[in-house]
Amino acid sequence: MRKLLSFCLWLLLAVGLTSSFAQTGKPLFTHAIGVQAYTYRNSFPLGVAAVLDSIKSLGITEMEGANPKNISAEEFKTMLDQRHISVPSIGADYGLITKDPDAVIKQAKFFGAKYVMVAWIPHGKTFTIDNAKKAVEDFNRAGKILKENGLILCYHDHGYEFGPYGDGTLFDYIVQNTNPSYLSFEMDIMWTFHGGADPAKLLYKYGGRWKLVHLKDIRKGIANDLTGGTDTHNDVAVGTGQINYPEVIRAAKAVGIKHYFIEDESPDHATQIPVTIAYLRSLKK
Repeated sequence: MRKLLSFCLWLLLAVGLTSSFAQTGKPLFTHAIGVQAYTYRNSFPLGVAAVLDSIKSLGITEMEGANPKNISAEEFKTMLDQRHISVPSIGADYGLITKDPDAVIKQAKFFGAKYVMVAWIPHGKTFTIDNAKKAVEDFNRAGKILKENGLILCYHDHGYEFGPYGDGTLFDYIVQNTNPSYLSFEMDIMWTFHGGADPAKLLYKYGGRWKLVHLKDIRKGIANDLTGGTDTHNDVAVGTGQINYPEVIRAAKAVGIKHYFIEDESPDHATQIPVTIAYLRSLKK
């Protein structure tokens, strides 16, 4: 009888543990996987169709960016449509978005994009408060024009903005002094970390201002700095570097990130991206 009771207690415990695992074993990353076109900057010139076929074979259904230089926008869009790859976001140069926003609007609408991303604010060796103030003025002005045309302007942080200013950083200054109606943000998770910020905490801090993210990781042992740059060999498959990705993905989901784009600048991206995708799909709640 005692043995039977012990067995029943063990069985109840096992069932409980199994149930608990089932509740926490659901996939964490359930979003469509996108890719930043810049990943393939050296591959596109060798054959656009082959690159897009490779992207499709990986299960990637979204791309951020516009057409490569060796093909027309019309041809590129046709190729994307044939492979059912959409373009939710395009990139735009800071100079173009401030001087000729109509050209950017035209390109975004041609590709069916909703977001326009600017990835670099011109500056000297060090990013300063004067650079930040000019960016605030330019982003508010350009963002208003884009909003009037049904588009959302996003600034993509690059790490150099996390220098100290006041009670926070220069990035805080940009967020707090731009109109939320005119400027949203795309977090590059690796550059955020490399600039010394905590990606998950920063996502929570500014909540709905974030719309998009770049998924990338940085090699273990690489020190943080404010340069906004590092050797491309330091880009490693997501989950193999320094960043706590389960924590970041939970934060991104919590604040309602709309699109996730893998950006792997490494010359080894062809072998690393499948590892990144497998890792993301393996994450559990």
